[in-house]
Amino acid sequence: MNTGDHEQEIRQETFSNEEGSGAERPRPDADHVGPGAERPRPDADHVGPGAVHLDPGAERPRPDADHVGPGAVHLDPGAEHPRPGAGGGNGRRPTMKQVAAVAGVSLATVSRVINGGPTVRPDLAARVNEAVELLGYRHNHTASSLRRADRLSASIGLIFEDVANPFFSAVHRGVEDVARERGVLTFAASSDELPERERELAESLSARRVDGLIIAPASTDHSYLQRDRAAGVALVFVDRPASFIDADVVLTDNTGGARAAVTHLIEHGHKRIAYLGDRPELHTASERLRGYRDALARRGIREEVALIRGAHARPYDVVTEVLTSHDPPTALFTSQNLITIAAVRAIHALGLQRKIAHVGFDDVALADVVEPGLTVMAQDPFALGRSAAELLFSRLDGYDGPSRRVVHPTTLIQRGSGELRPGGRR
Repeated sequence: MNTGDHEQEIRQETFSNEEGSGAERPRPDADHVGPGAERPRPDADHVGPGAVHLDPGAERPRPDADHVGPGAVHLDPGAEHPRPGAGGGNGRRPTMKQVAAVAGVSLATVSRVINGGPTVRPDLAARVNEAVELLGYRHNHTASSLRRADRLSASIGLIFEDVANPFFSAVHRGVEDVARERGVLTFAASSDELPERERELAESLSARRVDGLIIAPASTDHSYLQRDRAAGVALVFVDRPASFIDADVVLTDNTGGARAAVTHLIEHGHKRIAYLGDRPELHTASERLRGYRDALARRGIREEVALIRGAHARPYDVVTEVLTSHDPPTALFTSQNLITIAAVRAIHALGLQRKIAHVGFDDVALADVVEPGLTVMAQDPFALGRSAAELLFSRLDGYDGPSRRVVHPTTLIQRGSGELRPGGRR
């Protein structure tokens, strides 16, 4: 069936329903909901009893097929009208005025229905909703926010290293769950660990009038956000603290978690433990390296520079190089989830999964499926996201106190790889 046929059926059904003696016709007082209710004003949207017209510049319904009975406005089967999903026959999005015309109600009634007003009669609300569905109308939240006294857009922006990273995907979900409870939409973007990209994204999201930003920092100078905060944009940093701006932050106990992971390997007889980490300039990487060094120092184990390697660029190759060197370590501590995954692959490819002990920082998918299972020091990225969102919304709700720092603990999950002793014994 083509669109014209479909519209013809709608047109014919409209006539048959209205020509029947029992058909309910829009009454001249259809928008009147009892004493004290708001009446349509005699303006451009309501001219005379029961008559509903488009604005002066728009094409008005003709006194024929488009207007059957007092107050009823219908589509012309032969005319080009907005269709569901089409955004209007002329390429423009349907407007509230068009919804009011099709529903045969005032613009004020449409506004109350769309914005969840409680004073609209059920039959009128049903007509409005049917018109919305027919036209494919979508509420313009941006325009609404400009008219609201609080100027809030009901949206927040998230800037992460990489939204495809499972860790940040879980952080995003934690934020989203809190935001959804409040009817707030989240927009997420990837900085790719580039300071200039982070700044571009922050400025772009602020220009789109988001109410707040949650950022996993890539930059070493966030003073550029002072202007946005002064303009009312709430700020929270997650996973890493900000620099040169005082703001709320949600972190994991990176130093304590790394210290506990390496101590676990030491307690299983290991003294030559390799550290494979992310870029040292990152807060998380530097804190985990500090935890590794603390654990060795507390047990009187000499640190070997050759066993401390940056593996962010080519983790699989670096792990392979370390394990095939002339004097390899007996255990690995991998301080980032993607490095951990590459290390598991390299260990298994070399057939060393029962000889080399391994503890990773942050849990990874299928960690309990490999043999032996992967021992990890787990973060709770979902909880990090929820905490960040709660801090952000408290700012939007009016909290104006000093900045807050929330630190989440880590949890050691023993699955087998971290419990191997030197030589592969358990």
